[in-house]
Amino acid sequence: MMQRQNRPLCVQADLTVLLDDRHEQADAAREQLNRFADLTKRPGHIHTYRMTPMSLWNAAASGMVPEAIIEALKAYSSYELPLQVVSAIRKLGDRYGKLMLQHTTEGRLLLLGEEELLAMLCEKPAIAAALLPYRDEGKRSVKPEARGVMKQELIRLGYPVLDLAGYRHGEALELELRTHTAGGRSFQLRDYQERAVNLFYREGQVDGGSGVLVLPCGAGKTIIGIAALARLRCDTLILTSNVTSVNQWKAELIDKTSLREEEIGTYAASAKEVRPVTIATYQILTSRRQKSEEYAHMRLFNQRNWGLIIYDEVHLLPAPVFRMTAELQATRRLGLTATLVREDGREQDVFSLIGPKRFDLPWKTLETRKWIASLTCTEIRMPLAHREVEAYVAAEEKSKIRIAGENPDKVEAVRALLERHAGKPALVIGQYLTQLHRLGEELNAPVLTGELSHEERNALYTRFKSGDIPVLVVSKVANFAVDLPEAAVAIQVSGSYGSRQEEAQRIGRILRPKTGDNEAWFYTVVTQGSKETDYAGRRQLFLIEQGYRYSLMDWTELQTVLQAESPTNQEAAQ
Repeated sequence: MMQRQNRPLCVQADLTVLLDDRHEQADAAREQLNRFADLTKRPGHIHTYRMTPMSLWNAAASGMVPEAIIEALKAYSSYELPLQVVSAIRKLGDRYGKLMLQHTTEGRLLLLGEEELLAMLCEKPAIAAALLPYRDEGKRSVKPEARGVMKQELIRLGYPVLDLAGYRHGEALELELRTHTAGGRSFQLRDYQERAVNLFYREGQVDGGSGVLVLPCGAGKTIIGIAALARLRCDTLILTSNVTSVNQWKAELIDKTSLREEEIGTYAASAKEVRPVTIATYQILTSRRQKSEEYAHMRLFNQRNWGLIIYDEVHLLPAPVFRMTAELQATRRLGLTATLVREDGREQDVFSLIGPKRFDLPWKTLETRKWIASLTCTEIRMPLAHREVEAYVAAEEKSKIRIAGENPDKVEAVRALLERHAGKPALVIGQYLTQLHRLGEELNAPVLTGELSHEERNALYTRFKSGDIPVLVVSKVANFAVDLPEAAVAIQVSGSYGSRQEEAQRIGRILRPKTGDNEAWFYTVVTQGSKETDYAGRRQLFLIEQGYRYSLMDWTELQTVLQAESPTNQEAAQ
């Protein structure tokens, strides 16, 4: 491979791309890569991206043609692009749109494509089972109820379907966005929120009305969902992650739209109201007393003539809801998330059943515009507590992970970091309940976990927001859809292995814009020399891709920095 000139990328034949983070053009190259490739690892200054069918199809759905991807790679590559790469990009990119679903004026649902391709695909049993007897050159008749399943099967075979079959409107609902909130404050959509709604709605486009909008935590995804509802003006089902989020959606709908309280229903453990706008949790939909039973609450999908279903935190969508969604392809679907990363690898199902990525707003863009706080990320590595070393060495691999996560000496680091940011509202976040309760005792701070009732959790959230509680110790129940705009510091002491999704959500708890300096600090405390350090690197990938940097400090170094920052030493220096 002949080098042309010094540029930041090296494109390899297996569709991986190496980015030299030290190069002056690294940020510009990264911005292009993020449109069609996924960051997979970042040892040192060399970051590895991979182009996958999904990343290329999402790029195609956004309007980026294969030649534009090839030109972007050429612009930043030090070497000639391998012919295999050029061929693969064209082959995969061109597959988006080769197959289409359309409704005829007679009401028939047709799968359209090149006859040779259709003949080959329709030999597959799962595809053949979704078809009706009618066929013609370049056309196959599809069972209407099989619209979703067919799209799932075809994308697994490597052929995403461009769905132009349209949607039913659902029951009409009169509402509008307020120009002033119920509390009297002026209200209007931010420019990127308006753009996100427009890209979802795609006025005049047959494929408008389904898809996923990706925005940072704190960017107002709930507001965007409400604006989409107001644009479509139809009965709407909103699915979200927990009861706290249900209540937040309801409060925002009342505050920012003309909907009356009696038009909004909440469908969760404590109340099951089905109204023109109904907000439910994924948990209630997938609850059942025994595994052999049906999901009784799934009937909610058919209890009204919904014109729109909003999937909040769509990356959390459980498998049973996917199966139900496959039967609802005639209903408009909107997915909202801070990250399309799914740890179960079901991004293809999101693409085929909810829709392609329609909008993706870089986190750093919002930070530059001060819509979210300026973030500093630091990884603190500290030795395992001496009294735990023997148990760690003798333990099995899974136990070692927990011993490292619960390293009791992490309490010292947490206390020191809280002193460093004294006066800033802080969250201490972890995975293990025993560890969290110990931290609560050591720090004299309340502990919020799933053990508490929703009323008790809401009381703690309220006290934290008011400043009555300066430090709140929280478990993973606070990962999602919890609005704590005052939180400026988050200290992560343990997590779910290498979950990029969890890291992004936890950082999202502190990104709401702040008065004054508009700064936030995220610390992750890991045990040096353990598997935890490997997991930390993986967890950070999504944020690295968004342009954030994690500085690395060991415990001794942090102690030195904190000592230098102490008021006594600063006075002595003066």
